[in-house]
Parts: sequence; structure tokens; C-alpha cells
Amino acid sequence: MKKHFETKAIRTQTERSQFSEHSTPLYLTSSFVFDDAEEMRASFAEEKQRNLYSRFTNPNTTEFVDKIVAMEGAEAGYAFATGMSAIFSTFAALLNAGDHVVSCRSVFGSTHSMFTKFLPKWNIETSYFKVNEVDLVESLIQPNTKVLYIETPTNPAVDILDLEVIGKIAKKHNLIFIVDNCFATPYIQQPIKFGADLVVHSATKLIDGQGRVLGGVAVGNKELMREIYLFSRNTGPAMSPFNAWVLSKSLETLAIRVEKHSENALKVAEFLETQENVEFVKYPFLKSHPQYKVAKNQMSLGGNIVAFEIKGGIESGRKFLDRIKMCSLSANLGDTRTIVTHPSSTTHGRLSEEDRLEVGITKGLVRVSVGLENVADIIADLEQALDNNK
Repeated sequence: MKKHFETKAIRTQTERSQFSEHSTPLYLTSSFVFDDAEEMRASFAEEKQRNLYSRFTNPNTTEFVDKIVAMEGAEAGYAFATGMSAIFSTFAALLNAGDHVVSCRSVFGSTHSMFTKFLPKWNIETSYFKVNEVDLVESLIQPNTKVLYIETPTNPAVDILDLEVIGKIAKKHNLIFIVDNCFATPYIQQPIKFGADLVVHSATKLIDGQGRVLGGVAVGNKELMREIYLFSRNTGPAMSPFNAWVLSKSLETLAIRVEKHSENALKVAEFLETQENVEFVKYPFLKSHPQYKVAKNQMSLGGNIVAFEIKGGIESGRKFLDRIKMCSLSANLGDTRTIVTHPSSTTHGRLSEEDRLEVGITKGLVRVSVGLENVADIIADLEQALDNNK
């Protein structure tokens, strides 16, 4: 019997113990015991599938990964300590010295640092294309290109890349197509349906949804995931059993949370479009979004991130943040609590203005991670901050 998304999120569970618990217990153990020497040998030789050591597998991490695999329509997966450990481990496992990556320039700041500061140490270079330059992707592909990488929606400018178009390019050139699906979550978007080989998430964001724990996950093609597993098993970026237990519980409410997040975010975006001291608003399900039709084709909802430009540049952005009363000023996102960030003066303040503009981070750009408070209260706080900002 085919199970719906919400059912998979709730009913994918570890086998019950002798205590017949209804909710999966927390397995806080570093290691597991064996009946005899032969079982131990066979287990480490992978002739027998079982838990060996929590750096490799643990019932809690397995349950969490199994849920994401089911939600994304993947074949296999692995859970990591953070979103960036998921991204780095994926690239480190699959790339060799001399390989080449083609990536959209609009990627998370730490991913950009990985491409520009750390992978070059191993003679791995990256070529960038802008969100509006997808037609140039094929011209960037070299004989040694191995990976095509994007995130959509992008952080923090909320641009949308066409998964179907890019997926076809990757397939044509036999490239590994990797998508960061963090902003959308598996509930809103499943990149594998559009040709992605691997999907990565920072589970710290909407998957947790309450700002409690760190985590990352990669899922996708089983052969590729096998390489990522072997790399990670030996290098140790594993997710803790406690975090996996928390995140697996979080997934049970992901669908209902994301629906409310998206409902609130659309109302916030529509409100912001009416404000005279707002230059523009970007939200995937606003008809004014440049990639609105693409978003509607590949996303079921618009997500919880709204970006907008305050007239007056960096100073107006700072004043706006200083006048926020209820919403949180934080660098995180995907929380139950609405979070406001001014990238130019905070998270991306160390980048040159040219680099910021390359990824759509204008001086007055504000990113709002719309939470689950009553939307009237969210709007009231933004409105008073905007009015005071004139």
C-alpha cells in the first residue's frame, strides 16, 4: 500500500524492543555487543547488517535517515553532525585531485568558502554561473568536470533555479547533480524527481524547526552514497544519536509546520509589497518573483523565507533591525520563531560589495525566516520597524 508523505514521516520507525514501546527510545550508546567472535567478524566484514559502532550507524540515526530517504524518493543516505559536514563529506568522498565543479554562484557562504579556499588545496577548482545564466552552464563544463551543484531556493536572495533544465544538462554530460534542498525541505520539493543524483540538507533548519540541534543529511543514488558512507565512516562526521532522535521526532510534524510557515510567509510577503519604503520583495510564490513559474512547477509551497530590499541601503537595514521588538535577530532560520537578518552588515559583511552583488545581496536586503507566531503579530512588528525606518 502506497503511503503518503505525512504517514512516512510518522510511521517509519525502528523495530520495537522487548519493552514494546510506542515511541522510539533514545539509544545513547557508543558501541554494540556481539554474541561471539564469528558474529563480530561477519559484522565488520559487512556480511551481516547490524549496528557496530555509533560513528558508523545507530538505531536513531538510521531511523532519521530512513525517513529522509523515503521523503526524498532516494535509495540510501547518511546523517552528519552539521549541514556543512554533509556538504563537505559529499564532495570529499566523490572528488579526486584535478577534478572540476560547476556551481551556481548563489550558494551558502560556507559552501562558497569550501569551493574557493579549501578544495583548491587539493587541486579541485570550481567555475560559477549566476542564477540568470543557466544558458552558460554547458560552456563551463570541462573534460575534468565531475559535479554540477546548486541550491534552490538560494540563500539569502531566494532565487529559484530550474531543476529540470539543470538536471538534463547534468545527465547529458554525465555529471553528478547535487542539490542543496535546505530551504524547501522534502515536503515542498524533491529534486531527485527532476534528475538530481544527491540531495543535501542542513537539518538544523526547518527539519528541526525549533532551533535546538545541529544536523545534516545526504541522500540519493546508492552507489554514490556508498562512497560517502565509506568516507564518513573513516573520517568521523557522524550525527549524534541524541540529535538524530530529536530530528526524527521533528520530521513527524514537518508537513504541518511547513504548511503554516508557508501560509504565514506568503502573507508577510504580500504585506511587504504594499510598503512604500520597500524597494522590492522576493518570495517564490509571489507573482512578481522573476522565477515564479519555475517555482510553481517544482515546489508545492513557497517556503518560509522572504527577502526584501529596504530603501536607504546598509544604514536603513541596521536601523530596521534595531527597531525590531518581537522577532529575533539571529543567523539561523527555519525556527518556530520569526528571525530577521541583514546579510550585508552581518552574515555576508566580510565579502566585498562586488561579491555580495554577485549573489543578489544588495545593501538594504533583509532576510526574514517567517515563523509560526500569529501572522498578524509578525506583520505588526515588521510594520512598526519599517515605519520608524522612514
